[in-house]
Amino acid sequence: MKRLIFLWGPAVLYMALIFYSSSQPDMPLPPGLTDKPTHSLGYMVLGILFVRALAGGLPARITLSTAVLAVALTTAYGATDEIHQMFVPGRFADWNDLLADAFGGALGALACWLWGILFRSRHGL
Repeated sequence: MKRLIFLWGPAVLYMALIFYSSSQPDMPLPPGLTDKPTHSLGYMVLGILFVRALAGGLPARITLSTAVLAVALTTAYGATDEIHQMFVPGRFADWNDLLADAFGGALGALACWLWGILFRSRHGL
């Protein structure tokens, strides 16, 4: 049970943070960033957290199925976030936001894949 919480807890907490942020009628963006890059960066983190949970920790050499599942989970959560925003005053669902979320999840999975390769080659594994 501790290992399950260790692996999935950060992803669940981060999803709660996204939900909270999406519940705000007017969420300010980080300085210098527009909406789509903010979505991609935010969901890149979620993609990394999903890869971490699915792979049993990082750095690990991840499989294609792990990467695809992490991107699918990230995109699915992005879809639920867009639906959620339809019910928040001042917010709305946007297909382009969902595409940015999926792109961010893919970047996160790619980063984990590269990290696993670099880590193993540096440590002779």
